[in-house]
Amino acid sequence: MAREKKVEQYDVVIIGGGASGLTAGIYCGRARLNTLIIEQALVGGIATNTNDIENYPGFPEGISGSGLMDLFHKQAKKFGVKFKLTDVKSVDFTGDVKVVETFRNRYEAKAVIICNGSKPRVTGATNEEQYMGKGIAFCATCDAAANQDKEVLVVGSGDAAIEEGMFLTRFASKVKVSILHDEGIMDCNEIAKAAALANPKMEFLWNTVVDSYEGDEQVRTVNLKNLKTGEIIPVDCHTCFLFIGFIPNTNIYKGIINMTQRGYVLTNENMETNVMGVYAAGDVRERFLRQVATCVGDAATAGVMAEKYIAESEIYNEQIMVGNGIAYVFNAADAEHREFLPIVDEICSKHPEYQCHKVDTYKSQGIAKRLCVKGCPSVVIIKDGKITNTVNEYITREAIEACL
Repeated sequence: MAREKKVEQYDVVIIGGGASGLTAGIYCGRARLNTLIIEQALVGGIATNTNDIENYPGFPEGISGSGLMDLFHKQAKKFGVKFKLTDVKSVDFTGDVKVVETFRNRYEAKAVIICNGSKPRVTGATNEEQYMGKGIAFCATCDAAANQDKEVLVVGSGDAAIEEGMFLTRFASKVKVSILHDEGIMDCNEIAKAAALANPKMEFLWNTVVDSYEGDEQVRTVNLKNLKTGEIIPVDCHTCFLFIGFIPNTNIYKGIINMTQRGYVLTNENMETNVMGVYAAGDVRERFLRQVATCVGDAATAGVMAEKYIAESEIYNEQIMVGNGIAYVFNAADAEHREFLPIVDEICSKHPEYQCHKVDTYKSQGIAKRLCVKGCPSVVIIKDGKITNTVNEYITREAIEACL
């Protein structure tokens, strides 16, 4: 007999506890929303694998990734955010109440913020797991300065690998690049390829893949295998940068949330997905740059939008869609829209059986979307809690009163 799941209710459930999830939690917790963060592995996410972060504002001496994420974690807990370390098995976003299920629990929320992030592709070579964050890195921008005058190894031949490799030459004394293709063949654009081949600090090891990692507390040697000869080539290096792509953690959203072919979530600039009340932030999104700073920016927006969505839901359900009403949907920044406000007031005064609702879309389209209004100004007539008419062209006193 299947065990009945425990049900818990929250205002906001955040899926993922990395930089974006923690930031969203801080914003939601500070807004006094009952907030839960679900993280399947390590709070702090992929940023905890970075030895030194020197480009995050406020830390001129730099800070370790785990140290920075620990500060994020403490701040979220300060604002009452709750944490569950478990894996999300399924989601249901079809209703007003969003459902997130784990193996044992069913979490119900008014809004959900997707912050699952993405994971870098790894080589699967011997001892790789042992040296994650201990000489194996995934971000040149984060770790370049720590490799000043050192020799480093880059694995990969796409745009990210070659461009990041060239960036590393500003710091490292030598940048060796492991490429699995024949000599002269890369997966990057031709401009980057030409610049890299002409860079005296870059050396290319063709037809090679990583076979194993060796060292003590840190990686000291990466053993490459020549795909044609089988020869093992030891490469001494201070850091091995893997740039062989990322995999977004979005399998559970397939068929529910709009995504790219590669599985990244599509949002607008307000971090809204195609499902109302569901937002996405950070590395799980389709985006150009993946950094802690950009994750924080996304998550701040998502947290504020989730708060606004919940507040607007209460207004819509408990005020607007109750009894009879006249809802004037307008943009307060438009002078012509403002000129019609006194007329709406007069109509409502003449018909006291109708509540007067003024819906300003200047900062948010949320309530307008719920009212199925695609443009403004518009007037929506509500009778017995149901939309009966919408006037959105040639709005006049007569046109409105004809609908009452």
